[in-house]
Amino acid sequence: MPPLIQSALASVNPATGERIRSYPEHTPREIEAMILRGHKAFTAWSRTPVSQRCKMIAQAAAFLRRQKDSYAELMAREMGKPLAQGRAEIEKCAWACGYTADNAAQFLAPEQVKTEASKSYVVFQALGVVLAIMPWNFPFWQAFRAAVPALAAGNAVILKHASNVSGCALEIESLFQRAGFPEGVFQAALVESNRVGSLIEHPLIRGVTLTGSSGAGMDVASQAGSYLKKTVLELGGSDPYIILEDADLKSAAQACAVSRMINSGQSCIAAKRFIVVRAVRNEFEKLFVQNMEAQKMGDPFEEGVTVGPLARLDLRDQLHAQVQETIHQGAGLLLGGRIPPLKGAYYPPTVLTDVPEGSPAYEEEIFGPVAAIIPVEDAAQAVDVANRSPFGLGAAIFTADRKRGEQMAVEDLEAGSCFVNAHVQSDPRLPFGGIKDSGYGRELSVFGIREFVNIKTVVVA
Repeated sequence: MPPLIQSALASVNPATGERIRSYPEHTPREIEAMILRGHKAFTAWSRTPVSQRCKMIAQAAAFLRRQKDSYAELMAREMGKPLAQGRAEIEKCAWACGYTADNAAQFLAPEQVKTEASKSYVVFQALGVVLAIMPWNFPFWQAFRAAVPALAAGNAVILKHASNVSGCALEIESLFQRAGFPEGVFQAALVESNRVGSLIEHPLIRGVTLTGSSGAGMDVASQAGSYLKKTVLELGGSDPYIILEDADLKSAAQACAVSRMINSGQSCIAAKRFIVVRAVRNEFEKLFVQNMEAQKMGDPFEEGVTVGPLARLDLRDQLHAQVQETIHQGAGLLLGGRIPPLKGAYYPPTVLTDVPEGSPAYEEEIFGPVAAIIPVEDAAQAVDVANRSPFGLGAAIFTADRKRGEQMAVEDLEAGSCFVNAHVQSDPRLPFGGIKDSGYGRELSVFGIREFVNIKTVVVA
C-alpha cells in the first residue's frame, strides 16, 4: 500500500532566510486520484466548444489583473522577485490569456487540403492530460505560458511546480477554479522532483512539457521517450549579444543591462555573453558598467529595487564560485564580484571582462546578475564565438545597419529567437523555444497551441 504521509515542501523567504510555510506533499494515492480526475475532466473539456474554453481563459485574465498586487507579493516572498517585476509578470500572463482567447479558434480550425478525394482536411484534437514541470524563476508566467495553450486546445493540465514556490502553484490552481474551469482541468501536484518519473510513466499522462536545466531536460526526455510520450523542452541558455563597431553604444549598453538584469539575472533568455568588437570595446564597457552600477539592490518589497535576492542561498554560493573561478582563469573584474554583508541570498550586479574560453562564465549558464564581456576582432569572429556554445535559446545583434543585422540573425546565428537592436523576450504572438541544449518544441502562438494535439488527417473518398 502506498504511504499515507509524505514529507513537506518548504517555502523560504530568500531575503531573510525565514521559513514562510511548509506544504505537505501529495501522497501517491492522491496523485493517482488527481490523474484520474484530470483524465475524466479532459473527456468533457475536449468536447467543449473552443469558444467556451476561451471565455474561461479570458476570465482568467481578468482574475489575474484583479489580484496582481497580491500575486506579486507572493512571488516576492517565495523567490525574491522585486514587486514591480512581479506585477509586470502577472500582466504578461493576462496578455497571454487574452491573446489565446482571441485566437485559439482560428489556430485550431480544420484546414482543408485539396486532393483527389471528395473531401480531405486536417483537424487538431487534444491529446489528454499534459504534465507541466515548471521552475521557480517566473512562477506565474512559466506556468501560464505552458498551460494556457494546452488548455485552449482541450487538454487537461497537471502542474508540477518547483518545491520552493508551492504557494504560487496553489494560487494558480485556485485562480483557474475561480475563473470557471471544470474540476480536474487544471491541478497542482505538490511533489518533489524525485517523484516526477512516476507521473511521466502513468498511462493517462499523454504529454510532458518542461522548463528547466539541460540536465533536467535530458532526464525528462529519456523517461518520456521510453513511454513514447510527446515532450516540449524549454531549457537553459547562454544568450550571446553581439555589439558591432557601428552600434549605437548608449542604446546597446542600456538594452544589454536591462536584459542581463531581468529577474535579478535569473532568466533563461537573459543576455549572458556580451561579444564586443574591440574597436568599441572600451566605450561599451564604460557605458555598460554605468548601467549595471545604477541597478538598485535590496528588499524586493521596497519600491524602486531592481535586484532582489537570488532564490536560494545555495544558488548564490554556486554563482559566486563560478565568478571566482572565471577570475582565477584570467578574467578581469569591472564591477561587483563580492558577496555583500547582507542577510539573505543577495549578489551584486557584476561585470567580468576578457572572459577566457573554457572558464565558467564563457561555457556555462550563469544564473544571476553576472555579465561576461568577450572581446573579438570582427563580426565573423563574433558569430563564431556566439555559436560556439551548447546552448541555442536566444541571441541579439546591435548595429546601425539593420539589413546587415537581419541577415546575420537569419543566416548566421544558431538560436530559437534572434533580435536586432533589442533584447530578447518572449511574446504570446510569436513562437518561443530553443535548439541544441536549449531544448526543442515551441510554446506560445499558433505553434505552441499545436504542440499537444493530434494532427489528424481525415479523407472522405
